[in-house]
Amino acid sequence: MKLVTFNDNQVGRIADDQVLELDTASTREFFERDRAVPETGRRYPLADVRLRAPIVPKKFFHTAGNFREHHEDLVRVNWSHPVNKGIVFFQNVDAIIGPEEPIVYPSHLTSELDYELELAIVLGKPGKFFGAEQAAEHIGGYLVFNDITARDIQRREMESGVFSFSKAIETFCPIGPYIVTADEIEDPHNLDMELRVNGDVRQKSNTGRMSVSIPQLIAYHSPQTYSAGDLITTGTIAGVAASTEDPFANYLKPGDVVEAEIEGIGVLRNPVVSWQDAHGTPPPAADQWV
Repeated sequence: MKLVTFNDNQVGRIADDQVLELDTASTREFFERDRAVPETGRRYPLADVRLRAPIVPKKFFHTAGNFREHHEDLVRVNWSHPVNKGIVFFQNVDAIIGPEEPIVYPSHLTSELDYELELAIVLGKPGKFFGAEQAAEHIGGYLVFNDITARDIQRREMESGVFSFSKAIETFCPIGPYIVTADEIEDPHNLDMELRVNGDVRQKSNTGRMSVSIPQLIAYHSPQTYSAGDLITTGTIAGVAASTEDPFANYLKPGDVVEAEIEGIGVLRNPVVSWQDAHGTPPPAADQWV
């Protein structure tokens, strides 16, 4: 099943280029009700609906450094800090946007806006303190996540060993385009991944290159207590702008269009726009205390 949130935050599933509306207030509720949700009988042509962020989780667990190739890529260009496996933190759910929604470039805060293609896991049911062998029964589905990062802010944060602000600014968490339920994905550890900026391939890899498997990640986070509909990210792959020979030629800028694609999960497309175009005013002055 491809589960979507659309139009006025209605919930539905995609079938034969149609969206079949489901009788639930949100995709979180869909999982909270153990998917026992009937259809309303209303159908909409897929081409005529506006897809929204497919879910707003209660908790958004972020995993960094899970693809060794990303760490090695940054070491090669002498990035300021290592990005080894084991970096975990919470994401900001209020920064979530959906497909085709603009990533707003906050030029008063950063001049190094980067992309990071990641697979995200949707928790299908609550749970806590379980092992990897029980993890599969907690997977509700998967979606594409583009972890937008302000690298200049991140470098300052990493001096203390923790980073979060650099990834949690408004519009920095595109997810979508829909949730593909777990039964649709035969092997989540063998999915091709590709991120494009203006059609140019920047990142290309496969989920099979994770250092820590999906069941291990889910079990690791479980002491923090899952609610149905929570999200876990699995880390990005090689090819971020910061790891290129000329990062400033590759950092995102207004006018760019980013397409983040994972085999079987879909294409998440987002334009990058200036603060002025997004808000109709110049960027405000940035308060700094660090």
